[in-house]
Amino acid sequence: MALFSKKSIPQLISESEEGADTLKRTLGVGALVALGIGVIIGAGLFSITGLAAGYNAGPAVTIAFLIAALGCAFAGLCYAEFASMIPVAGSAYTYSYATMGEFIAWIIGWDLVLEYSVGAATVAISWSRYLKKFLHGIGIQIPDAWVMSPFDTVTLADGSVVHGIMNFPAVMIVVLMSLLLIKGTQESSFVNNIIVALKIMVVLLFIGLGWSYINPQNYVPYIPENTGVFGEFGWSGIARAAGIIFFAYIGFDAVSTAAQEAKNPKRDMPIGILLSLAICTVLYVLFAHVMTGLANYKEFQGQDGIAPVAVAVEHTPFKWLNQAIILAILAGYSSVIMVLLMGQTRVFYSMSKDGLLPDFFSHVHKRFKTPHRSNLFFMIFVSLFAAFVPARVVGEMTSIGTLFAFILVCIGVLVMRKTMPDAPRSFKTPLVPLVPILGILTCAAMMISLPLDTWIRLVVWMAIGILLYFAYSRKHSKMNK
Repeated sequence: MALFSKKSIPQLISESEEGADTLKRTLGVGALVALGIGVIIGAGLFSITGLAAGYNAGPAVTIAFLIAALGCAFAGLCYAEFASMIPVAGSAYTYSYATMGEFIAWIIGWDLVLEYSVGAATVAISWSRYLKKFLHGIGIQIPDAWVMSPFDTVTLADGSVVHGIMNFPAVMIVVLMSLLLIKGTQESSFVNNIIVALKIMVVLLFIGLGWSYINPQNYVPYIPENTGVFGEFGWSGIARAAGIIFFAYIGFDAVSTAAQEAKNPKRDMPIGILLSLAICTVLYVLFAHVMTGLANYKEFQGQDGIAPVAVAVEHTPFKWLNQAIILAILAGYSSVIMVLLMGQTRVFYSMSKDGLLPDFFSHVHKRFKTPHRSNLFFMIFVSLFAAFVPARVVGEMTSIGTLFAFILVCIGVLVMRKTMPDAPRSFKTPLVPLVPILGILTCAAMMISLPLDTWIRLVVWMAIGILLYFAYSRKHSKMNK
């Protein structure tokens, strides 16, 4: 069998609609936009922003958000074209199967495993940090060792050093969100809509109340001088910060994984992808500006950097609001974890339907109509990441996986325009080939800015995936049969 055998668009659509193991179409355009916002407003705002400001960009983290948004805009336009043409679960994996063939599709599918799994783990780790702060506010103490990975340490006020054992609250929230997803997509979407409304209210409240208490001195210097090490402040720090926080924008990628559960995907998918991206970019920049204006960027270094909003609120007269804001963030994080886990299982569902993975992952629950076995598998897999891997490591791994996926989607649009120029498109990416090429260049530049050890992890992960493809997937591929 040729490694680059492709599936036609009619074949992809017909396969998604036949057999007992099909997904239920329940999501309208409002639910899709909320789904995107549910993921985008979360980790980027409430966790990684603090680490990126504290270690890489300082107050100029707002510039990093704009750079990341630019790359997302180019990729988002390409995603929108694909999502309207191929309304099938699987996101970039499915698009690659139609344009570049099975082997490239496998590569991108395996990359999406990394993107969504470690993304959900990153958010779960930050969720546990906010939970610790919330419980501390009501007089309940969680031992530091049980909210850190074994590779993390914290120095207490008395000078003693505490070593992490495992992040137990992070495991707990992953399990709870997985069980909710098994119950059903429509039920999960309803819960997500409520949480999204709560998150937007918190974001607007933080911006509105915090703006009056910004200390202009916290913006001096706006771009801290580089330490002599690439990525530690200066313009190289801004570039690295853009790469690190990039994964916060994967909400529209998660929207595209739900195409097979959209009621009118050809019309609604482009709207869901682009509108959620536009809304969140504006909120991101405003939020980051207020956050770094309330607290000096150096305060976001260390363990508290994973919960920067709690640090910033301490510099306002509204400390009494801290508990309410943290509670809303906890709820908001829950929806982020839920949507990331949903995106992951839908990619594996598509790969399993194609025979590249065992049938185990595409089995749909008779009553709930969800890929429950896949949900249970990733409940365990993501829990292990959340329990034992430091937040900064999993955040960088998510970003490089996301950037790689976006590059392949941009390439896919170029290929599709050349090989299938007359295929029906309800949405067309403007200014082709300029927009896809700019998307490729922007995402590649942010990948290059990431640390070397992150690249090594990506290469190792991809090597494992390639071995698995030739050992199992190529032999069991339905295209081969």
